[in-house]
Amino acid sequence: MNKNYIIPNEWSIIEEGFDGENTKASESLFSIGNGAMGQRANFEEDYSGETLQGSYIGGIYYPDKTRVGWWKNGYPEYFAKVLNAPNWIGIHIRVNNTNLDLNMCQVSNFRRELNMKEGWLSRSFNAKLQTGEEVEVNTKRLISVEYNEVGAIEYSVKAINFSGELTFSPYIDAGIVNEDANYDEFFWETLQIVEGKNKGCIYSKTLKTEFHVATAMNVSFLLNKKNIDLKQEVVKKEKSLTYNYNLQINEGDTATIYKYGSYVSSLNYNKHELIEAALNNVQVTSKLGFAQLITLQKKSWELIWHASDIKIEGDVKAQQGIRFNIFQLNQTYMGTDARLNIGPKGFTGEKYGGSTYWDTEAYCIPFYMGTKSSHVAKNLLLYRYNQLDKAIENAQKLGFKNGAALYPMVTMNGEECHNEWEITFEEIHRNGAMVYGIYNYVNYTQDFEYIAKFGLEVIIAIARFWHQRANFSADKNKYVILGVTGPNEYENNINNNYYTNYLAKWCIEYAVECLNKVNLEYPEDFKRIQEKTNLNGDETFNWLKVAENMYFPFSEKYNVYLQQDGFLDKELIPVSDLPKEERPINQKWSWDRILRSCYIKQADVLQGIYLFEHKFSREEIERHFDFYEPLTVHESSLSPCVHSILAASIDRMPKAYEQYLRTARLDLDDYNHEVDEGCHITSMAGTWMSIVQGFGGMRVCENGNLSFNPQIPKEWDSYSFTINFRNQILKIIVKQTEILFELDGSEDLEIRVKNKLVSISPNSLVKL
Repeated sequence: MNKNYIIPNEWSIIEEGFDGENTKASESLFSIGNGAMGQRANFEEDYSGETLQGSYIGGIYYPDKTRVGWWKNGYPEYFAKVLNAPNWIGIHIRVNNTNLDLNMCQVSNFRRELNMKEGWLSRSFNAKLQTGEEVEVNTKRLISVEYNEVGAIEYSVKAINFSGELTFSPYIDAGIVNEDANYDEFFWETLQIVEGKNKGCIYSKTLKTEFHVATAMNVSFLLNKKNIDLKQEVVKKEKSLTYNYNLQINEGDTATIYKYGSYVSSLNYNKHELIEAALNNVQVTSKLGFAQLITLQKKSWELIWHASDIKIEGDVKAQQGIRFNIFQLNQTYMGTDARLNIGPKGFTGEKYGGSTYWDTEAYCIPFYMGTKSSHVAKNLLLYRYNQLDKAIENAQKLGFKNGAALYPMVTMNGEECHNEWEITFEEIHRNGAMVYGIYNYVNYTQDFEYIAKFGLEVIIAIARFWHQRANFSADKNKYVILGVTGPNEYENNINNNYYTNYLAKWCIEYAVECLNKVNLEYPEDFKRIQEKTNLNGDETFNWLKVAENMYFPFSEKYNVYLQQDGFLDKELIPVSDLPKEERPINQKWSWDRILRSCYIKQADVLQGIYLFEHKFSREEIERHFDFYEPLTVHESSLSPCVHSILAASIDRMPKAYEQYLRTARLDLDDYNHEVDEGCHITSMAGTWMSIVQGFGGMRVCENGNLSFNPQIPKEWDSYSFTINFRNQILKIIVKQTEILFELDGSEDLEIRVKNKLVSISPNSLVKL
């Protein structure tokens, strides 16, 4: 497999030349979606080579029974998986009764393009069949932002060297499976198949969760750009609906099929309305026409890019990388539905089950706050607030009491559904991310009312968890937290992970701070919450005893906080001394060897320093960065962005740029040898932060104002980004010789730039 086959381009992801070994990787990279549904870049026609078929509907999942060697108390009974949904894109193509299959053809002039500026995917190629016929194929596909339950395909076939019969066979296949099913179960039941003239529908439901889904299609045809009506032959099977259309084609003719597909589900409709709604969707959009859908798609993406684009001049690969990340983030989550969230693979693959992780609060919220209106980030917080009861239940299963909450590592509905014990039971730092997400949102928006109305209940429940999870060590005369896994998953079941202990201390202190402020400013809400949670002053006093006496392992020799107890017992060999053939170690080493090594999967101590940077001096940041970065293998997608931001903050621009490219092109260049499983969506928000917080140096000061400390890599001529800050749009342009600020808003904005106070008036340009 060629890992570097994507052609650099500012606005498009481009693949030229067909190589079957790249097929699964390209299916991930060229995925499209609209926040409500998504589609891997599978071929419309048949393909007998290696492929991972993937069609996805936001919020539709299946509780796949957990597969473990032995059971433990508190173990999740299932692992929630976003389902591979009925396949709506499929079109069998036959030329004189020979199937078009690129795995069985001579393929030339192959080109695939994902146009990120306009939101569509195209593919073109020439194929010579085993029987000698040659065709030229051109396709274009979109998933509509305007009509977010609809996708559309234009598929053209030109006869190059023959005259004869061409058969289009569009179909819906509900007999699909998930590759990652634990027990090879089938997750769908087909309830009804509805056929009609050039349109049809399959009505299904998921087993166990009983989500009802209608998948509809509508087709029409052109011959040499003129509308034609073709005779329809219906092939209806137990789980599929196929229509066959035969036409005579002469050498040089071009025949085109338009296929419109729609998913509608019981999340948004009464189940008795689903078939009618799905058929209506494809009817309306087919009348509108493919060209008009493309026009609407361009307008939708123009608005999205206006609010979120980052422009880099002088470095095409860096530009392509950041736009790819921003594009995928917007395809995954639009922020219109508080029931949905951001899965680590989005709509690009099955790995991780498509469920919600701590990545949302720790990485994604800044992107959505900065590029969309504040209600989008608020919806992400409400998602967790609405699942608080389940988080309390999760904690109860593990023996916690008094309304303590443990938010899940992985979830769809608030229940924990991750089935690796060292993560399910031990990676409890995720709880701190829930509180940090609230803090980050309130700090950025100044919407403290959110805490009074919703957030404080979550914060109290998590403070109770940390109070109970810590225990007093008579030996250390401190409170300790034992048996955990930090963000660095290459160390399991360790004691006193620095990041986890720091979050616990901070969460308790922040909880008391919020309680005092709500009591003062929102007394009615305080009384309501106090009664609801049975909170009293003695309890908060006991919390603070834990926070004020938390233990942190520290090395006098290196003058740094240690990842955990015993870290210096490891042999400290820098990553630079590892042979290249042994990387990545998670694919080359035994787990035993990894756990005994000093190697760090992702930022751990540095993750804590990044989140609470204002509490550390520059010298402390430099010391910890220089100690831990050489030991970090960055085999988590969440690692490079944190290192890039911290490197920029201490003026290590070559390292910041190196790590930026790694996070921006993690999937495009397949650094971790796994892009075929899907793209790393949540870490893409970290890529955005690498520029805005890293190179741009953007921070929210303690007084609530913005500050910037812009720097620019020597490889770039300039870069620019926009920030939606409290309903005003601030544009920042950084060049090698000057910095420019432009404000689109109604009020003057006061900011700090390199520690100097700068006032910006609306519709004016400020140069520094």
